[in-house]
Amino acid sequence: MFGKIVYISDNLAHVKIAEGTPIATNLMNLHVVFEDDNKKILGEVADISTDIIKIRFLGEIVNGRFVGGVIRKPTLSARLRIVNKEEVAMIIGNETPGSFLLGVSSLYDDYPIHVDINNLFSNHMAIFGNSGSGKSYGVARILQNIFLNKKVIPFKANFFIFDAYGEYHNAFSKLNQINPNFNFKIYSTNPNQPNAEMLKIPLWLLGVDELALLLSADEHGQLPIIERALKLVKVFADNNEQSEALKNHLIAKAIMTILYTNQTSASKRNDIFSILATCSTEKFNLEAPVQGIGYVRKFRECFTIDSAGNFTDLILVTEYISKFINEDAEKYIPSGTKPYTLEELEKALEFTLISEGLLRNEKTFNNAITLKVRLHTIAIGEYAKYFKVNNYISKENFIASLVAMNGKKAQIINFNLEDVDDWFAKFVTKTFTKMFFDFTKSLKNRASVPIHVFLEEAHRYVQKDNDVYLLGYNIFERVAKEGRKYGMLLNLISQRPVEISETVISQCSNFLIFKMNHPRDLEYIRQMLPNISAEIVEKQKSLQPGTCVAFGRAFKVPLIVKMQLPNPEPHSSNADVVDKWTVKQG
Repeated sequence: MFGKIVYISDNLAHVKIAEGTPIATNLMNLHVVFEDDNKKILGEVADISTDIIKIRFLGEIVNGRFVGGVIRKPTLSARLRIVNKEEVAMIIGNETPGSFLLGVSSLYDDYPIHVDINNLFSNHMAIFGNSGSGKSYGVARILQNIFLNKKVIPFKANFFIFDAYGEYHNAFSKLNQINPNFNFKIYSTNPNQPNAEMLKIPLWLLGVDELALLLSADEHGQLPIIERALKLVKVFADNNEQSEALKNHLIAKAIMTILYTNQTSASKRNDIFSILATCSTEKFNLEAPVQGIGYVRKFRECFTIDSAGNFTDLILVTEYISKFINEDAEKYIPSGTKPYTLEELEKALEFTLISEGLLRNEKTFNNAITLKVRLHTIAIGEYAKYFKVNNYISKENFIASLVAMNGKKAQIINFNLEDVDDWFAKFVTKTFTKMFFDFTKSLKNRASVPIHVFLEEAHRYVQKDNDVYLLGYNIFERVAKEGRKYGMLLNLISQRPVEISETVISQCSNFLIFKMNHPRDLEYIRQMLPNISAEIVEKQKSLQPGTCVAFGRAFKVPLIVKMQLPNPEPHSSNADVVDKWTVKQG
């Protein structure tokens, strides 16, 4: 089969085909060994012409172990042969106590491909492929194989799947049948999904950054407004004498500022009434009684304008307002352990606008109003239900509740996001990712609670968007760069890698590439990944559904992996058009 070596370059050997040897088509991608001078160089058949076989060097076999990369080259007189069984096991991966079955090799008679769990799951991973190439099936099969593994029992595993189409619930519905200690939990945006809890996000767990994302903030000047509103809503949530005193103090200061501007009395009255129409308290409102000497008037009645254009009761109303001004009220520190609603956050934003004088500041007026409109739209819209959480819960207890299921622990938690728009789904994925990242960073024992986030349709969320400009970071990029050491791992699943942040892809250590055809995606992958060769790019073009090219830290050499069908399967197959078109005959 193999004749004389006629040429050796840095990474290729050109080998003549022995005269009279029929070349089988299945020789492509097979591994061969060059033997000479006590060295064994492993290569892979990369190209076959009528008389030449091109073999790419992969590494060296030393003392029964494969070492990637080639420093020493074979000589022109080296002997060539196809790898034997022992060498196949060496490069594909033997079954060990810390490995699991990924799939089988279509090149070597369905030889099982075992992958070290740590090498695959202790690093970020990317799974790319066209629609229909088998990505969802591959992800489902990988996780099913992890739980079917008898040598490693993943009871403490934490897999969070953000499911764009509600595909995975069927694939893991029988997880408990593998082991009664394994559980699968679903949070859904679809109120009609059986065996699922409605997605809920406690509003008080959102910081300035998360609220900025929720409100689609796009200017730095909006962040102080959000920060102030966040502080006030926590104050008002306490609903005690101190918080009431602070409300009255803020209203009084805002009204006093308006009273001594250069506006006309009519304009002042309009602004004051506008404030009290939205920001009032039990003691300080338009109908509150104001005690004069021998008479009582309602607060609104104190703003009658005389013939000279002045308020008839300016002194009286000024004295009344002054009683509520107490600078010490601003020293009040809220407990921060009370729940609050979107409506209460709206009220806090209103107080922010009047207390900071933002409504009279032309420079920040538009920014403030934009936030106000966006918050109100959410508060009265269909997404408000996701923030309706009645009882206070801390961030740590909330994260713990996500994996709790009927007194047991859930290992796979699925977030079905099929019923929300992309902007809200992006907010959800970023918020939970940041929450998990902050949690893993807070652990005393670093990486003691590994968390794996799977992002289906990752190109919708992991983008190079406005976050870096506005907040100074993008949470996915931060996790990609820092998360691995804390046990916070990303797994990207996408059919359009070109739309994903370059920073995130560059930090992925393992790749499963199913069939892809779009030239922009192929070129993007080739440019982004220094360890991907033109040969790997070419390989994936001809892959069958359910077969991928796997390479990275978990693989000694790039491998063509044929995945087993998941059992049960996710709901990601095509519509049976013939069945739906056909009228059933009685």
